[in-house]
Amino acid sequence: MTRIPHISLEHWRSLLAVVDAGGYAQAAASLHKSQSAVTYAVQKIESQLGVKVFEIEGRKAVLTPTGQMLYRRAVALVDEARELERAAQLLSAGWEAEIRLAVEILFPPRLLLACLARFREESPGTRIEVIESVLGGTTEALLQGRADLVVGPRIPPGFLGDPLLRMRTVAVAHPEHPLHRLGRELTYRDLRAHLHIVVRDSGAKRDLQVLTVEVEQRWTVGHLATSIEAVRSGYGFAWLPEEHIRGDLAAGALKRLPLREGGEGVGELFLVVAEPDLAGPGVQRLAQIIREEVAEGCRRRTNV
Repeated sequence: MTRIPHISLEHWRSLLAVVDAGGYAQAAASLHKSQSAVTYAVQKIESQLGVKVFEIEGRKAVLTPTGQMLYRRAVALVDEARELERAAQLLSAGWEAEIRLAVEILFPPRLLLACLARFREESPGTRIEVIESVLGGTTEALLQGRADLVVGPRIPPGFLGDPLLRMRTVAVAHPEHPLHRLGRELTYRDLRAHLHIVVRDSGAKRDLQVLTVEVEQRWTVGHLATSIEAVRSGYGFAWLPEEHIRGDLAAGALKRLPLREGGEGVGELFLVVAEPDLAGPGVQRLAQIIREEVAEGCRRRTNV
C-alpha cells in the first residue's frame, strides 16, 4: 500500500521561504500568505515529524542540525516537483516551443544544418537555440542547465550519453609556410620557432591541456573559422578537424605537416540528453535525427 506523506509540498515551501527570506514575516510576504499560516506550516512539520527545525540564538531563529538536513532535502523535493510540473506542461502543450542545443565546434556544420533542416520540416514552430562551444564550454552548458541536448567531447558525471562520432584532427599549414620549406620530416622541436594557432576553450575553467605543443608564439582565437582562416593565410600552423578542411586540402590551400609523430589526433563526440525522463517529444526527435544524419554521413564517406 502506498504511504501518503503527512507533510504537503506547501508546508515544505513555507519552510524554505522562512530560511531563504530570513524570517516568518518576510516569508509570508514572498508567499503572499499570512504570517500565521507560515508559522503554522513550520509547526505542522515539527509536530508531525517530532523534530525541532529552528532554535533561538539571541534574537534570531536558526536551523538546528535536523532542520539543516530537512532544508536540504526539501530543496530537492520542491525542485523535483517543479520539474515534474514543467514536464507535464511541455507534454500537454505538444512539441516544445524552444530547444537549446549545445554543440562542440568540431561537429561538422553541414551535418548540424542538415539536422536542423530535417527537424524544421517536422516541427516548424519550434525554435532552436544553438550554443556553439569549445571543450569545457559544452560541458558547462549541460551542467548549468542551459542546454536540453548536447553534442560534446565528454559525458559529465551524473549524465548518460551515447558515442556519436569520431573526429580526426590533422596538423596543417599553408603550402608555402616555412615548415614545409624544410623539405623533411618534422619534429616538435621544429614547431617551436613558429606561430601556433589555437582555439580557446569556451568554458569558464580553461583546460590548459588542449594546447597541442608548447611554443613561444601562439595566437588563441575564439572561433574555429578564425583559426582556419589564419592558417590558410599563412600566419601559422594548427591541428584542425579534417572534416572542416577537406576542401582546402583537396584544393591545395592547406597542406599536412609531415610530422614524425603527433601529426594526427582522434577525438570522440557524444550525444547527451540533459534530462531523459523529462525530455519532450521535440528533444527526443531532434536527438534521433542527429543520430540518423551522423550514421548516414559516415556511410556516405565509407562508400566514396
